[in-house]
Amino acid sequence: MTYRATIVPRNSAEHGLVDAAKLVIARRTGSVDRLVALAASDMAGVDALIAARMQSPVSVIPALADHLIEAGGKRLRPLLTVAAARLMGGHGDRCIKLAAAVEFIHTATLLHDDVVDASGLRRGKVAAHLIWGAPSSVLVGDFLFARAFELMVETGSLGALEILARASRVIAEGEVLQLSRAHDLALSQATYLEIISAKTAELFAAAAEAGAVSAGADAAASAALRAFGQNLGLAFQLADDALDYDGSTETLGKNAGDDFREGKATLPLLLAIARLGPREVDFWQRAIGRQEQTSDDFRRARELIVGTGALEATLDLATSYAEDAKLALAIFPPTPWRDGLEALADFAVSRRA
Repeated sequence: MTYRATIVPRNSAEHGLVDAAKLVIARRTGSVDRLVALAASDMAGVDALIAARMQSPVSVIPALADHLIEAGGKRLRPLLTVAAARLMGGHGDRCIKLAAAVEFIHTATLLHDDVVDASGLRRGKVAAHLIWGAPSSVLVGDFLFARAFELMVETGSLGALEILARASRVIAEGEVLQLSRAHDLALSQATYLEIISAKTAELFAAAAEAGAVSAGADAAASAALRAFGQNLGLAFQLADDALDYDGSTETLGKNAGDDFREGKATLPLLLAIARLGPREVDFWQRAIGRQEQTSDDFRRARELIVGTGALEATLDLATSYAEDAKLALAIFPPTPWRDGLEALADFAVSRRA
């Protein structure tokens, strides 16, 4: 896709208050509740299938998988698969199996990510690798990938299998690219968008596209739903980037400030660095480049990011992608399913601190 990635710097005097940032995050309204209600029976089937397929005679596998899966999360990616299939008039349980496969792929990537990032929390719970160890977390992630592919094959949809197999490869590429540019203060906005397009937005896109294909959608409809998912995923990740500097553990499912403490150069930080120019170079190089952080560094980084308008600029871009997601649905007639997907796009950028 073509990124509209140029953000015009604004006068930092306009953006001095942290409270103002909270108003920016809360300026849009949206809810996942409408779509959740529509898909309630389908998602109950997805949950039941997930519970059944993560069983294994090797006891650590269901224990570790259950620790993460039962921690919750909104199941947005499998919800997209179900919604796309039902929007296209799909019936039966094919989309249920694909939705469960999507959640297994997502959960596997979380297990692997937490090991790579040495994360302490996931979905508000202690990260699995801190309980069972990194080797077990990685191997259970592999088990979940295998289960996902078994489910895909069972649907008999070669098209959906191809979509999700490609997504698994793209996600891995995104993770490696991110790792290779870790702590890189010179990371360009375009490269950062490339990273999150691969590691986050690709699964949103594939989830929606696979659901559509499973319901027999034509090429135009499948492409539209893929575009919806891609833009939704970008909006969601950019909003997460912003919330890391102005959110809460309850909102994020992890500790606020984790990206900063792990030395991740996300968009709010990159924009702040660019807008400050030579100022604060020593601070950024110490805190992010070398990760020699003090207890006060996150507060200072947060003030700089809010004060330069970088937080608002990130949310502006997230909102733009959410609007593009809704535009992609314009080819479909108004239905409760389309309305629910549109509300989901607004929700992606309206989560509150």
